[in-house]
Amino acid sequence: MAPDRLADSSPRTDTGPPTETAAPTTRPRLYYLDHLRVVLTALVVLHHSAIIYGNIPLFYYTEPADDPSGALLDVFLVLNQAFFMGFFFLISGFFTPGSLDRRGARGFLRGRLMRLGVPLLLFLVLLRPVVYLGIYLADPDAPPYWLHYVQTWEPGPMWFVETLLVFALVYALIRRFRPPREGAPAAAVRPDRPARVPGPLAVAGFVAVLAALTYLWRIAVPIGATWPIVGLPTPAYMPQYVLLFAAGALAFRRGWLDAVPRWAGWGGAGTALLMAPVIMLAISAPREAALQPGTWQSLLLAAAECAFAVGAVLTLLAVFQRRFNRRSRAWTFLSEHAYAVYFLHILVVVGLGHAFSWWEAPAIAKFAAVGALALPLCWGAAYALRSLPRADRVF
Repeated sequence: MAPDRLADSSPRTDTGPPTETAAPTTRPRLYYLDHLRVVLTALVVLHHSAIIYGNIPLFYYTEPADDPSGALLDVFLVLNQAFFMGFFFLISGFFTPGSLDRRGARGFLRGRLMRLGVPLLLFLVLLRPVVYLGIYLADPDAPPYWLHYVQTWEPGPMWFVETLLVFALVYALIRRFRPPREGAPAAAVRPDRPARVPGPLAVAGFVAVLAALTYLWRIAVPIGATWPIVGLPTPAYMPQYVLLFAAGALAFRRGWLDAVPRWAGWGGAGTALLMAPVIMLAISAPREAALQPGTWQSLLLAAAECAFAVGAVLTLLAVFQRRFNRRSRAWTFLSEHAYAVYFLHILVVVGLGHAFSWWEAPAIAKFAAVGALALPLCWGAAYALRSLPRADRVF
């Protein structure tokens, strides 16, 4: 879940519809998931900072690289894209069942509309006109701004919030027709009974299914395709988003994230390190064969990306579960403001891009400067936003 509070992360996780007599079931707070959301939010800020100076000019402000260091940014963008948004969906999926259990369907949907729908609307009405202004002013033949605004309609980085709202609605609908077994508490709230975590073969099977679905999906929705109006910039990764969200919801029910096994961390790290060069080699193949739907190179790229994504996710889960599963003032501050950072960061990153446009320096140097400034400025702006009356109820 990007950002803090995209899904309710309260430690309470009632296992059935709320009733007056039901006693609440509690579980230990998995602080490391809050901390991972901070890291992923920081990666979003750095990702968009890198797009400005790389060779993938798909942003509100860009300065395509004219030196070799831009290729390093491209490597970062490709590998980051392969897993980080899917990881967000997994964490969001993990917190979704408990929120629905505790609030009931009406309360859950009302909360999702408040926490997801309101920020989406605010971005479209307030922030998007500002970040698009530079593109509009650079086009001497542009139509009136109101028409330009309509013609270029898309939710920007809030596509994640938009998609997550759809996932939440679908999950609530599924739960209505297929509720959890009555009286069967989630494994995640049974500390006396260790969860049975899927083994290496199950993980490998998940990767194989994800790779096959991704390959078939990309025949219809190839890499580089976008969905107008809806505004998804990376619909080619939709199978990953759906399956990782579902895996997160299932992980909550079965307690898989309470104790991530060591083999998952080591195996995930090894897999990610092996697949990273395969991804880059596949993408750099002659005639961009890996980006052409239905080719064997496309299958290779899908398999390598999916293996890398699952490996990176398992590695980070294992490391943070063991090393960063304690509460601290710093982590709490960063986590509480992460959603607001996600909401505001485009203004900060685009503004810094314009501010540094005069500086003639290698692409990697400008990225380092913008990234180093963007992170503290984003959290500072988020603090100011959440200090407004009642803003913390949304962000």
